Amino acid sequence: MSIIAEALAPCCKCGEKTRITIYKSINTAENPELKDRLRDGSLFIWECPHCHQANLAKYETLYHDPAGKTMIWLMPSGDLPESQMQAIANHTKAMGGYRLRMVSDVGALMEKILIFDAGLDDMAVEMCKYVTKMELTAKDRSEAAPASSVPFHFHRLEETEDGKAIVFIYPREGQMMSLNIGYNVYEDSLGIISRNPDIIPDKDRFSRIDRDWILSIMK
Repeated sequence: MSIIAEALAPCCKCGEKTRITIYKSINTAENPELKDRLRDGSLFIWECPHCHQANLAKYETLYHDPAGKTMIWLMPSGDLPESQMQAIANHTKAMGGYRLRMVSDVGALMEKILIFDAGLDDMAVEMCKYVTKMELTAKDRSEAAPASSVPFHFHRLEETEDGKAIVFIYPREGQMMSLNIGYNVYEDSLGIISRNPDIIPDKDRFSRIDRDWILSIMK
């Protein structure tokens, strides 16, 4: 079930504290509207009633998608006690086939949801980011520098005249730029992962699959 509570949050501009609604856990089967607000980021935005500044709420939450058999733990300030994480993991193991992830910020949580809703594997997506940056750098260092030095974020999977394409977005000079890569890059990444099962984290534990993870296995 979704667990809703209240907390006092200071405004990042004026410092005044406001009582805001927070979600300690989100169950998309019971509250599908919360998933929509997660996908567009509005669930974590609150407006200060004193100066009208938009603020980003930072708190822990456990995202649970029963239909997609996915749990994602948002932990902005570090990790939970091992015993608590293991208790949840044991529960999902009993339900069978759950994907368990841990992220540090709202943007990463939103990206995971987009990836899984598109039916993609987040490990393969991270490998796609890595391979694409390496190819850009090798192709032309001067041209590739703006894209290769910034984080890529999964945006969507789309149909093109040549087939499927994965769309990444990244910041550049105050704007969000987009970059399309062929679906074959994703399929190749899936193949690499399947041939190297030792790089796959324990499925019965909450794992961080991010830039640090891909760098650790591509050394």
